[in-house]
Amino acid sequence: MDSGGWSRRRFVGALAGGAAAAALPACDDAPEPAATPAPEPETGTSASREARRPSGPRPLYLGTHTSAEGGGKGIGLATYDAATGRITGSGTVTGVGDPSYLALHPDRRTLYAVDERDDGAVTAVRLADRKVLGSRGTGGAAPCHLSVHPGGRWLLSANYGSGSVAVHPIDASGALGERTDLVRHTTPPPGPGQEGPHAHQFVTSPDGGHVLAVDLGTDTVYTYRLDDKAGTLSEVAQAHTRPGAGPRHLTFHPGGRYAYLANEVDNTVAVCSYDPASGRVEVGEAQSTGTGSGTSYPAQILVTADGRYAYLANRGHNSLTRYAVEADGARLRLLGTVPVGGDFPRQIAFSPEGTLLFAANQKSSTVTVFHVDGANGGLRRAGEAFPSPVAVCALPL
Repeated sequence: MDSGGWSRRRFVGALAGGAAAAALPACDDAPEPAATPAPEPETGTSASREARRPSGPRPLYLGTHTSAEGGGKGIGLATYDAATGRITGSGTVTGVGDPSYLALHPDRRTLYAVDERDDGAVTAVRLADRKVLGSRGTGGAAPCHLSVHPGGRWLLSANYGSGSVAVHPIDASGALGERTDLVRHTTPPPGPGQEGPHAHQFVTSPDGGHVLAVDLGTDTVYTYRLDDKAGTLSEVAQAHTRPGAGPRHLTFHPGGRYAYLANEVDNTVAVCSYDPASGRVEVGEAQSTGTGSGTSYPAQILVTADGRYAYLANRGHNSLTRYAVEADGARLRLLGTVPVGGDFPRQIAFSPEGTLLFAANQKSSTVTVFHVDGANGGLRRAGEAFPSPVAVCALPL
């Protein structure tokens, strides 16, 4: 993508299929959120996962672009059946502009959304009554990802348009304070075809000792230490992909020593090693996504809680790639691809028990759901796709 790629990402989905999406009822008409017990540890067997699967409707939150043609009116509210995967719309949280990515506080009381606009912001929503607790500027353009530090005191966000990462404090109510740090990625210089940095993800390492930012524009994964008292960042390492890879999304193996990197521009994935002591990441050789030679724009990669399988969303190919994870996380083995049942899967997520996989399909304005076979990692469609305006994020609880 060029420096204008973030705006193209926002609007292309609506032009392709947003008009076909069904509108959700107003927030005032929606039922109260269902209770969501924390998931139990994964055991790796289908029988045990089925036994733990909760009954009754579970909450599902949906991100969209409100400023795109055919887009949503805010954060979509829905529920899903954990046994069948069936989604039912239940309302909208209005008053949040372009909430394209969502994240949950560890105490499960507050939802956070990016406002993916030129003047970027992050917004907090109290789930008990869906009250918007306010927004804070990120100091950059087009924030496209955010996450909550495990201690629950800091919100981390990535500004795609300006290539920077930001930190905001979270108070006891879940509301956000003024930004405590903002770091722009100035080195190395942009990769081939890029005019500047494009921060695409900002997450905490499994050990909690470092925070990592993935930048598509500079072909780099940056490692920082976060001062847990001041909310400030100190860079400790950089890891570079091959030129022009365009890294977009990193996810860790449960063991914490390996991670998997989805490279958007050159249509590859890579296994990365991670050293908890130093925070250093080493990017391995580029591997196939199984989608052929066409442009596929890999978007997001997930790993099952037992560490046995990984799944990659391919937007151009409109598929999910399935990998077997081997050698305690050090190796990915390509198993094949499965049609996603929608157009342009921007984001994927597991249900808390890992028995369902949700795919938000931006151009078709739909969310598709798959049953995940715990024994062999197979994916099986769970009924018809759910219409959701310019669907760019699905967060099942």
